[in-house]
Amino acid sequence: MKQFLTVDIGNTQMVFGIWSGEELACHWRLSSHNHLTGDELAWQLHGMFQQFDADPSAIDGIMVSSVVPHLDATLNEACERICGKSAAFIGSQEVKTGMAIDYKNPREVGADRIANAIAARASYGAPVIVLDCGTATTFDIVSTQGSYAGGLIIPGMEVSLEALSQRAAKLPEVSVARTDILIGRDTVSSMQAGAYWASVDGIRGLIARLKAVAEYAEAPVIATGGLSAHLLDDISEITAHRPYLTLEGLRLLAETHFT
Repeated sequence: MKQFLTVDIGNTQMVFGIWSGEELACHWRLSSHNHLTGDELAWQLHGMFQQFDADPSAIDGIMVSSVVPHLDATLNEACERICGKSAAFIGSQEVKTGMAIDYKNPREVGADRIANAIAARASYGAPVIVLDCGTATTFDIVSTQGSYAGGLIIPGMEVSLEALSQRAAKLPEVSVARTDILIGRDTVSSMQAGAYWASVDGIRGLIARLKAVAEYAEAPVIATGGLSAHLLDDISEITAHRPYLTLEGLRLLAETHFT
């Protein structure tokens, strides 16, 4: 049974997963630190393999999606040192995704969004809608023909709150939180309620607009991303929650690429 290391390099975190066949044996998150060196990341990677009692020499291939280009070489250096293998990156000429990209410039599509679309199509068929709630909240649309049809990008809840605290002198830094209240009685609860319920209603509204298009009227909505769990109780339109959908897509690509 083949083992793959999958890595999703996002703007805030790097998500790692080791697959044993179709089973996600273990996973962890590391900060996407702007000035991380290859030595530092190799040390962290080695430590995580030890923590999960995993053998880096048993890894048959490494597949990566990255939206932080300056970390690509750093990650590859760490993988070569710890696993003895170079990583394959979505977007490189060597990695064939098997999915047509209906974008004016296909290279503009984030590698994580392609991985999400591949995984969603494999599990739910086409058409399908992926809702990814992270630094940005994105919708990725797979057409009836199974191609990547495009999507939508809006600021994530954390980004919205950070922008408020940075641009308004009297507003504090506030963390994302689901709240049962609508009308806050202090600044923090007002900001949290506003950010949360604006996100909920905004997402529900966009789903309604997408489903008003005949082709996507019956398309399932698959939620993923670090902040998606906050929203599940309040967005009934979500068909399924797949927190590691990106890693699933990377595993599917690894199975094809490394065989």
